[in-house]
Amino acid sequence: MSNTSLSGVCALVVTYRPDPLALRALLDALSGQVGATLVVDNTGAGEPSCVEAGMPGVTAVVRLPDNIGLAQAQNLGWAWAKEHQYPYVLLLDQDSLPGNGMVQALLEAIEALGRTQRVAAVGPRFRDLREERDAPFVRIGFPFNRKLWCEPGKPTVSCDFLISSGALIPIEVLDQVGGMDAGLFIDNVDMEWSFRVRAAGHALHGVCAATMHHRLGDARARLPFGWGQVTVHGPPRLYYMMRNRVRLYRMQHTPAAWIAQDVPRVLVKLLLFGVLIGPRRRNLRFMLRGLADGWRGREGPCNL
Repeated sequence: MSNTSLSGVCALVVTYRPDPLALRALLDALSGQVGATLVVDNTGAGEPSCVEAGMPGVTAVVRLPDNIGLAQAQNLGWAWAKEHQYPYVLLLDQDSLPGNGMVQALLEAIEALGRTQRVAAVGPRFRDLREERDAPFVRIGFPFNRKLWCEPGKPTVSCDFLISSGALIPIEVLDQVGGMDAGLFIDNVDMEWSFRVRAAGHALHGVCAATMHHRLGDARARLPFGWGQVTVHGPPRLYYMMRNRVRLYRMQHTPAAWIAQDVPRVLVKLLLFGVLIGPRRRNLRFMLRGLADGWRGREGPCNL
């Protein structure tokens, strides 16, 4: 890949009922770091939204009449970036906050790595502000994944999975392996894409010099008996998590090691959110429905 300046990067921010202050902070943090910022708003035409054309720091806004899901919104975004001849797209969630110089660090890393290998994407190390340390990068294994941390003298970390927010992806890679699986709608979208590009022989890397804050889940709940804390999602998200993991089980590019270690994790989640963490009955009903719909092969949005 040839050297590209920051002006060649199009940031794609997908929003759904965003918090105005958080969105403003995200747009301010992107200032000077990218060549363009496209906002794809999934809020829906019938609902109020703080996303408007002409917002400071925004190049263009695509307001969708209905919520088409994270995956399809990202696909629309990278198609826009390709049409406007940006060689890179930077995916961002509305609850992320890029650090200073994040995009520059990502761009330098992917172009250096790209001289010797096929790189599908690079991503920053990120921290949820409710945690005491950065989240690790991950190498899939059995019976447990291997957690990989940034260390002195180690500028990048080869991994098997990157969250979509903060991922810098060359448009040419999306042309080769395809965009996000719209049938997943939301949840596990980045995991499926990561598995697919790894199966196609592309590499994924975390970049230690690139930093980002990112909020995972709706809240945190403390477990009984001093077992620590767990990330909490609402019942609809639990539905998609369960449905989509079953869909991943059936995909040829999903690593067998991940499937083998994820099946017990399903049982743990049923225990946690169906027995210990409320709303228990609603959580359990949505999770079981998700498992059943995943087995049936259902995809796209579901009327919950």
